[in-house]
Amino acid sequence: MSAAPPRAADANWHLTATIAESCSCKISCPCNFGGEPTKNPCEGNRLISINSGHYEGVDLKGVAFLVTFTMRDWSKIYVSDKVSEAQMKAVEALMPIAFAGFHRGMLSFTKAPITMELTESRVRFSGPESSVDMEVMRGFGGQAVKVLNLPNPAYQNYTPYRSVTHTHTAADHPFRYAGTTGFTSTMDVGSR
Repeated sequence: MSAAPPRAADANWHLTATIAESCSCKISCPCNFGGEPTKNPCEGNRLISINSGHYEGVDLKGVAFLVTFTMRDWSKIYVSDKVSEAQMKAVEALMPIAFAGFHRGMLSFTKAPITMELTESRVRFSGPESSVDMEVMRGFGGQAVKVLNLPNPAYQNYTPYRSVTHTHTAADHPFRYAGTTGFTSTMDVGSR
């Protein structure tokens, strides 16, 4: 890992991002509603694609990263290989203040190629050793199910998905699931 820039006690930061995740929990994952996982340990992949934002003077628009994890145990974080060194350091500095759950137990923090395709009916994303393919859950009239006003700022405009497949193929922590929970949401967080 590179040396992160010093973190001011009151760093000036803000970001809005699209979140896409699939994990090993049954549909719909109770963690997102204040409960505990239906499978312990919970294993998953989360894509965070920043639509706009900054950390101090660094513009974060367009930064994407993939987090592969076993909840409360370990994570591997892959930041898009298209980011600048300043953006990479800014994301690293944001880990403990905006993404604290993934910062704990972090096994790696590296640049890597990330692919993503987000449509209204399907979400696919991948990085080294991990891939996700999930389809939207539909309600009455064939419309996508929407959940509003969840208590966590990372889970707004929440849309449930069902995994077609989601995998991690690393020799040290492999997993493979299908038919488990997934979601997309909007995150809007920052200092003050």
